Amino acid sequence: MSKTTRRRAPKARLLISALFLFVHAAPAFGDFDHGRWNLLLSKHVIVIADGLSTAVDYASLGVNREPLQSYLEETSRVSRASFDAWETSDQLAFLINLYNAATVELILDNMASSDPIDSIRDIGSLFTSAWELERVALFGNLVTLDAIEHDMIRGWGRYNEPRIHFAVNCAAIGCPALRAEAYTGTALEAQLEDATRDFLSDRSRNYFDGRRLRLSSIFKWYREDFERGWGGSNALGEFVARYSSELGLSIEHRNELARGDMGIRFLSYDWGLNQVRD
Repeated sequence: MSKTTRRRAPKARLLISALFLFVHAAPAFGDFDHGRWNLLLSKHVIVIADGLSTAVDYASLGVNREPLQSYLEETSRVSRASFDAWETSDQLAFLINLYNAATVELILDNMASSDPIDSIRDIGSLFTSAWELERVALFGNLVTLDAIEHDMIRGWGRYNEPRIHFAVNCAAIGCPALRAEAYTGTALEAQLEDATRDFLSDRSRNYFDGRRLRLSSIFKWYREDFERGWGGSNALGEFVARYSSELGLSIEHRNELARGDMGIRFLSYDWGLNQVRD
């Protein structure tokens, strides 16, 4: 090694170290600022049903739509490369918030039209549902709500998180509550667990009738997601048994459910709009 090489080596090592720290620290800076969406939720989402559900004040949201549109503009500027560098918890929080914000914007668009709606299923056409409309700007393209939920959140295979079904909100009464705060990567685990417990505690959506467990149709539509081993649960009964206290089950009934010996029936789904009512 020459003298020149020896003199430059420390600087080279410093440069390599700096690059190493930058690359490995990058995900820590990936927590997108959801403050604007959080403020909207705190102002316009009303907690009801003893804290287990919410209703949305679409009328007040519609008075000034600029904050919501600005938030969606901010999300649209996130590149796929930046997104992929984030921690997975930040990614998932971002996609949940985007789905929910885009759904609210979709409802507001249609409430402002001359043809009033009573349900998100009134939106779209005979051949294209509300969830199949390409209207959400993401990663340089227009995507559908279905693409965000099914192709990305559920389809990428990187999250394996069944509790997202209690976080993404389809603007229907039968849906789990639209949370009155934004999801964030740092709080995601606690927020998802809280949303799950609230949903399973809501007797209008899930209950034990003394013989069978009556569950929301969400568990029927997405049963496979609850049987993919999350938390060691490989069957729907095993997943739900984790929340036996929320369902008011005795230890005996909990064990029966976990073994797969308890009958499960699925309730009809209320597609009415989750709006504040007089």
